Amino acid sequence: MLTRDDKGSLKRTPLYDLHVSLGGKMVPFAGYDMPVQYLAGVLKEHLHTRNAAGLFDVSHMGQIALRPKSGKVEDAARALERLVPQDIIAIAAGRQRYAQFTNAEGGILDDLMVANFGDHLFLVVNAACKAEDEAHLRANLSDTCVIDSLADRALIALQGPKAESALAKLCAEAPTMKFMDSGPHKVAGLDCFVSRSGYTGEDGFEISVPAGDAERLAKALLDNPDVMPIGLGARDSLRLEAGLCLYGHDIDTATTPVEAALEWSVQKSRRTGGARAGGFPGAAKILAHFDHGASRRRVGLRTEGRAPVREGALLFADATSAEPIGKVTSGGFGPSLNAPVAMGYVPTASSAIDTKLFAEVRGQRLAVQIAAMPFVKNTYKR
Repeated sequence: MLTRDDKGSLKRTPLYDLHVSLGGKMVPFAGYDMPVQYLAGVLKEHLHTRNAAGLFDVSHMGQIALRPKSGKVEDAARALERLVPQDIIAIAAGRQRYAQFTNAEGGILDDLMVANFGDHLFLVVNAACKAEDEAHLRANLSDTCVIDSLADRALIALQGPKAESALAKLCAEAPTMKFMDSGPHKVAGLDCFVSRSGYTGEDGFEISVPAGDAERLAKALLDNPDVMPIGLGARDSLRLEAGLCLYGHDIDTATTPVEAALEWSVQKSRRTGGARAGGFPGAAKILAHFDHGASRRRVGLRTEGRAPVREGALLFADATSAEPIGKVTSGGFGPSLNAPVAMGYVPTASSAIDTKLFAEVRGQRLAVQIAAMPFVKNTYKR
């Protein structure tokens, strides 16, 4: 189980003692005491994940089972479609899909993963939002579903080109899984839920394991010389290079999926003219954005120099104008590229690739260009 530390202020995951024993530098994150880096440092951890395999503790995330009272998983899927703009009914058994909870204004309450485990749905939600997400599900879906918080489970991510070979030593079925496959599997003899997915742009897996077995499983994976423990610092730089959103930064309650360049996640069946168009919170605004466009858009940004442009930096149309046209929501140095990368929002009219803008950094205007994302090509096993 997740526990509070002696101060009663920060919660600890089941892998806390392992992090400390490995030299993890612990910092507060989403209410948890989490490792920001280990002895190798962020740069080496980042590059090791890109070249071999990295092990991440993501036990602070929320895990929820959505069990249909009727016993039919399609009833749980139909119920969940009342809260998200995605086609949940079409998720086949053993598969998962990226989704968003939306609000009445079309903004994003949280983003999540939804898997079909055959007789129920398995959801993974963000740490900072998990209490609100569970309450949201209970308030809206309790008529048709049992909402089961799986607080007695840990979550481990194994990411990188050698993730498959590392996991295959403990789970014979791992090599047969494709990107976004998800379901129960035995890992090192333990009853786990395994998905072939992650948050780095690399091939990899996320493994839900009973909390009491988490340290044993993590140590078994770390016994492989290809696997290195990775902290929050490299997790952030990896997801940024992959062009993946961080909730509360790149997406939030005032951002629609279309503004966030997440149109790909909303299937045609839920759009105007689709078999089950609308019917989710904020549908009028979101579908209007699909049909007529949104006024702003999330874009990738590359700087012309080596100075990183970080979150909060204002974006301008030229070097002298007084009024900003946009803002950076994530930014930093991309170790794989040996160059700075960033994401932010700009007017849709200024969102074309190669458009030149200026970011204000320490009172100076730095030239930036709109760039295609992901910045580093993903390596998912499709």
